[in-house]
Amino acid sequence: MAKGHRSQIKRERNANKDTRPSAKLSYARVSVQKACFVLDAIRGKDVETALGILEYNPRYASGVIKKLLESAIANAENNNGMNRDRLFIAECYANCGPIMKRVQPRAQGRAYRILKRMSNITVVLDER
Repeated sequence: MAKGHRSQIKRERNANKDTRPSAKLSYARVSVQKACFVLDAIRGKDVETALGILEYNPRYASGVIKKLLESAIANAENNNGMNRDRLFIAECYANCGPIMKRVQPRAQGRAYRILKRMSNITVVLDER
């Protein structure tokens, strides 16, 4: 059990919060494995290079992640007052979201389950 007054505990917890600009997309209709192919290509790069990679990447997830990265850049400029030229991607990851379960009829009266996977994608930026 934590010691101290409730307001003191909250103050300490808020002091440890991550202040880096970020953007999160929940329930993206792309599987985690497919999103990670694109995220691995841009991790650690500066934002202009990452936007160029995402622009010409043929995968479906690259369009979704491009919009998410543009949102994170806007958050950094407007909320944190950071310079766009000095931003780079500090963290980017995809976690598993809910799974839509569907049924496809198969031969001899059987049913075949189709799993339509979703992911929660997060992009965190930082300044060099």
